[in-house]
Amino acid sequence: MGQVKIRNMEEFAALSGISRPTVSKYFHDPDSVRSSTRKRIEEALEQYDYRPNVYAVNQNRKLTKTIGIVVPYLADPFFAEIARNIEQRCIDAGYQPSLFSSHGSQAHENDILDGLRALKPAGVLLAPLGRASDRKHIEQFCADVPTVLFDSYLEGIGEAFVGSDNFSFVQQSVEYLCRTGEAPFLFEMRTPANPNANKRRNAYLEVMQQLGQEPHVVKIDGEGWAFEEIGRRGAHQLFEEKALPTNTILCSNDRLAIGLLSACYERGLRVGRGEGCALRVASHDDHPFSQFTCPALTTVAHDYDSVSSRSVETLFEVIENDGKLPERTETLFPARLVLRASA
Repeated sequence: MGQVKIRNMEEFAALSGISRPTVSKYFHDPDSVRSSTRKRIEEALEQYDYRPNVYAVNQNRKLTKTIGIVVPYLADPFFAEIARNIEQRCIDAGYQPSLFSSHGSQAHENDILDGLRALKPAGVLLAPLGRASDRKHIEQFCADVPTVLFDSYLEGIGEAFVGSDNFSFVQQSVEYLCRTGEAPFLFEMRTPANPNANKRRNAYLEVMQQLGQEPHVVKIDGEGWAFEEIGRRGAHQLFEEKALPTNTILCSNDRLAIGLLSACYERGLRVGRGEGCALRVASHDDHPFSQFTCPALTTVAHDYDSVSSRSVETLFEVIENDGKLPERTETLFPARLVLRASA
């Protein structure tokens, strides 16, 4: 009988009964795994007809084991959390991650990509600015460097995209709020920094229509990434003008909601569902601090683990296939409603 033909590292890991990160780590540095594990892998290599492309890549000294990770704003705890997850997965697989923040600047994002190109990384995981990005610059970078985009969507760019299903965020929050009280109005920035905000607005309008409710979108002034202060100022203006369409507020993201809760406290407005509460407040993202606000924030959570895991696994697949996938893929993970005291 002939040997079994193995197409990629995932198949080899499954057949050998060893985890994919451990197999990848072995091919980068055989001495980095335990001797007993190394023996099992080498026995499997003798049994199966398989040598990964990544093995050949790492023999080419012109290339590195560096993985570039680029996020729009590292001070945002959402990006810090997902970058932490991605970074650890790269380390576990034997790569050397390098983390960069664009600081909300198109010029800085371009400079980071130019610097990464010079480093000749094995691959890059990129969360672009989105609306503020230089699309042509990113397209050229992705043509030169194996790249997977995550979180922020740019149509047709990169070998793959991995992110959260923004419609599922809004569908869950709106349906819950309508079922338990007054229908919500949407509280968002007039000029959103992140493209996910536009998807959430469109989803809000669609779900409200499906439920037979009249939608209200309140846009507040402010640009950039200081979302908490923008939310706080916008809420004060809204309260000053007595312009609330309903007593239920759905914020586009948790950081805006944190600013809004601050304004409520400063005005003596009680938030929640209990007796004496003036408002209900809910939001999206499950920001790492949202459970510690006063009151704790009802929100809809990203699947941080799945987004980060799939992003890294997809990039490894790109690297193993000489920088290209047979076709571009897009993967969206659904959200999860988290009920807390604010709504």
